[in-house]
Amino acid sequence: MHRYSLIAALVPGLVLASAAQAQDPAPEVGYGWEEKHSVTGQEFMVSAANPLAVKAGYDVLAEGGTAVDAMIAVQLMLNLVEPQSSGIGGGAFMLYWDASTKQLMTFDARETAPATATPERFLDENGEKMPFKQAISGGQAVGVPGILRLMEVTHNLYGKLPWADLFQSTIQTAEAGFAVSPRMASSLQSTIDFEMPLDVYPGADVYFFDEAGAPLTEGTLLKNPEFADTLRILAAEGADAFYAGPIAEDIVAAVAGTSTVENNITLQDLADYRVKIRPAVCAPYRAYDICGMGPPTSGGLTVGQILGILDKFDIKDMGWSPEFVHLYAEAAKLAYADRGLYMADSDFIDVPVKGLVDPAYLAERAKLIDQNSAADKREAGNPPYQDSALNLAPSKNPGRPGTSHIVIRDAYGNALSMTTTIETFFGSRVFARGFLLNNQLTDFDRAPRDGDRLVANRVEGGKRPRSSMAPTIVMKDDAPYLLVGSPGGSRIINYVAKTIIAVLDWDMDPQDAIETGHFVHRNTGAVDLEEGTSAAGFAEALGGKGHEVNPRDLNSGLHAILIKDGKLIGAADPRREGIAMGR
Repeated sequence: MHRYSLIAALVPGLVLASAAQAQDPAPEVGYGWEEKHSVTGQEFMVSAANPLAVKAGYDVLAEGGTAVDAMIAVQLMLNLVEPQSSGIGGGAFMLYWDASTKQLMTFDARETAPATATPERFLDENGEKMPFKQAISGGQAVGVPGILRLMEVTHNLYGKLPWADLFQSTIQTAEAGFAVSPRMASSLQSTIDFEMPLDVYPGADVYFFDEAGAPLTEGTLLKNPEFADTLRILAAEGADAFYAGPIAEDIVAAVAGTSTVENNITLQDLADYRVKIRPAVCAPYRAYDICGMGPPTSGGLTVGQILGILDKFDIKDMGWSPEFVHLYAEAAKLAYADRGLYMADSDFIDVPVKGLVDPAYLAERAKLIDQNSAADKREAGNPPYQDSALNLAPSKNPGRPGTSHIVIRDAYGNALSMTTTIETFFGSRVFARGFLLNNQLTDFDRAPRDGDRLVANRVEGGKRPRSSMAPTIVMKDDAPYLLVGSPGGSRIINYVAKTIIAVLDWDMDPQDAIETGHFVHRNTGAVDLEEGTSAAGFAEALGGKGHEVNPRDLNSGLHAILIKDGKLIGAADPRREGIAMGR
């Protein structure tokens, strides 16, 4: 039996798509606002967005757990201490390297639209798009969560420690309390500053705000006994207790009670949810294969396209320069143009995956670039292996910042890169059983058509919204070399591609690669240059090549592990709270 078929037969909740050293004491952890440095180990490594979550994963690895065991502990703790970004009310994409079989597996735990959802979900009575701030908050934005099922499916396949044991650290912390981090406090304040209400939703109003109605501040001791009780049930009964029974009933009720539209999540939608194995999207670059997730995320394809176009240029000798940033921006324009037209859930839309990363096609796209002059907004190309997408209208949904990323390499040689999210900070704001629910349905295009042409990424029942998440494993000599990924909405693709280039072309330490200033182009408007970094210093030179430039904050949350010369080199983005820990 084919391996994928065998997996499906053995593991409930999964369907297929397309085919020892001495124990050293664990280091102390803090919030790490100080200057960050790469961390070197030889046995295992974990890097994620919050020190308490990283410590939970480190402890699991130190006990002999696998990368998947550690991922479960990290994700649960992130739900507690970084609830604005991810949690069991959301979804994820994960790449997993199975060292025993030398296979790269990819798992799609993206949220799905309710079965009865229609393309007009986010249109008002006049057929106009619902304002974004109205769409994102409430049950109408909630997709069927996938992360709990991903945890269970992958634990059944690759776990080593008992399922229930992986919940204990978060249960204990939820009961004892934790200090609200600066980032969580800042995110809470942002819900007020940007008029994106959180305090009007039952449960969230009590949990995230004090008795005077003010958002919790940094350092506040916060306990979540309701979440601890939920985790006890899931630890004892497994993921089925989330997708059926009292927890599922509370999710459905919370969604229905806060939605402004009909056709919301039902108990049947929850019961029907399945994780999918999808083929990895791998694109050649120099001496490497850049492997990521395929649709419904656009991340793997668009990163692969950017690098595939740049593969035709000698950027190693260009180094960190405005000439390189110009070339990068022009490659990104071309890739994002294809992203807008072609990329959506491939279970509903014929996505020309093979054609989009075809080297000959990307070589032709590269010829469009003038190294001395910026082009206007680009149109999608005509890749091979497609015959229907040109009848579609390009997407106009830019994607929203949020999300979190985890990279882990265990003592057995297994490795994973997982991007996890509840979408815009604090998701839909809908609170149930001590956790927040996602607002991923706003990752669909709210307008389903442009004139007579349909948009590929329109809402449809059971469909998974297009994402920009780009968990990546760079392969060298048929083995993992670099694990990397980031949050950041549709800018994720730029953050990840730039970091890969810095490591592979310029041989940078992963921490230094992450810390280089960001530059972003999404084929819309200006080149974003990260203010306060050397990238912002390129503004005048880029302007001279015809670029509009926009210095601004670019708050990535990159995490990386480089596997090189028998060492594991972990890194975490100084723009956020994460750290790397290893042994």
